[in-house]
Amino acid sequence: MDEKQFLKGYDPSAFPPFAVTVDVVLLTVREGVLTVLLVERETHPYRGRLALPGGFVQVDEDLEAAAVRRLEQETGVRRDVAHVEQLGAFGNPSRDPRMRVVSVPYLVFAPDLPAPTPGIGAAWVAWVPVRAVEPDRLAFDHAAVLAAGVERARAKLEYSPVATAFCGEEFTIGELRRVYEAVWGVALDPRNFHRKTTGAEGFLVPVGRDSLPGPEGGRPAALYRRGEAALLHPAMLRPTPH
Repeated sequence: MDEKQFLKGYDPSAFPPFAVTVDVVLLTVREGVLTVLLVERETHPYRGRLALPGGFVQVDEDLEAAAVRRLEQETGVRRDVAHVEQLGAFGNPSRDPRMRVVSVPYLVFAPDLPAPTPGIGAAWVAWVPVRAVEPDRLAFDHAAVLAAGVERARAKLEYSPVATAFCGEEFTIGELRRVYEAVWGVALDPRNFHRKTTGAEGFLVPVGRDSLPGPEGGRPAALYRRGEAALLHPAMLRPTPH
């Protein structure tokens, strides 16, 4: 069958509507607590419910570009201050009441950021402790998306240096340890942690100077920055929570 014969019997309305969206799981550590950025939806469906930032992908838009656009539009957070990676895909046929929608969520790690500002599609936006999120209050299937993002973050801290994405460009071992403790939800022995992180080849590079004393005084600590290693060897194994 040639193209003309095919098009003659082609009826676009015979195909059900289908769309692709992106959702953003933006995680950071604020005051020693793992937090996620949530927005309050100002449009239907699920108007007034909490949700992850996100929206529809435009026909001429790359997936990551869509995620970055929605993140900036809804919250004011810029791409250049964060680590961004694709989390997976969620395509339950009933996940969106409007039509058949597949979501491609992105996982974002960032240092402690200032209070975000609500933008397009968001009536309210704020950092919320992950442990305080009520799954039943989230729109769509965002509870499952958030759970997948948190578990990915916890796993990645074991075998990659991505924990440094939660820190500034320069940081102390104590600051890095508090990231691990916040993400994993367990307390870690400071001496053992120091030995493991400084012993992992290519994980950390000494800056050559110490941090400034804190507001309560105390001994300054050595500063480090991320090394060139893509994988940690040996790995930082996650302890089992008690």
